[in-house]
Amino acid sequence: MIWIVFIGIAIISYMVQASLKSKFEKYSKLPLTNGMTGRDVAEKMLRDNGIYDVRVISTAGMLTDHYNPTSKTVNLSEGVYGSCSVAAAAVAAHECGHAVQHARAYAPLQLRSALVPVVQFSSSIVSWVLLGGILMLQSFPQLLLIGICLFATTTLFSLITLPVEIDASRRALVWLSSAGITNSYNHNQAKDALKSAAYTYVVAALSSLATLIYYVMIYMNRRD
Repeated sequence: MIWIVFIGIAIISYMVQASLKSKFEKYSKLPLTNGMTGRDVAEKMLRDNGIYDVRVISTAGMLTDHYNPTSKTVNLSEGVYGSCSVAAAAVAAHECGHAVQHARAYAPLQLRSALVPVVQFSSSIVSWVLLGGILMLQSFPQLLLIGICLFATTTLFSLITLPVEIDASRRALVWLSSAGITNSYNHNQAKDALKSAAYTYVVAALSSLATLIYYVMIYMNRRD
């Protein structure tokens, strides 16, 4: 039964990623009427929210956009930074939404940031601990339990990421409309692009949760 769930999640994940890529390419061809690039949009949103200590920089790759709270930088991919499109505006505003969360001490973002070093440590050893735990299940089941606890931190991180990403998109869409960046003709496209991106985090959280349940089931059935 659990394998059916994994296969289903894998198929959904592929479909979501394909849909996101397709919509990004589609809305990247839809120009903004005001001629603003992703960088322009990001810098304006930061200023409008009274944030002057965050830099907007370009980063290599596609869909590699992110906000770094440590360096206080909004990192925009090459297809967003210099692009004058609805997709670029939506992505740039979303990443600035994280900067606004940081400035406003948004609790879920603070919790996620606090978990980063824990998750980095867990991710570096969890695969080996889980493998060793399964191999030594009958003689040393506690090792698998340790692996489950380590993996649970990554699952918790994925779950906390959901409200953080959804809230950043909400802030972005409200600002895009109020600032006149989007209008009645293209606001729905910006909303659709961000909704598609949010689905990727939902699938990732479900996948992590299903995997965690799988390992818990192995541990609980160790005597069968």
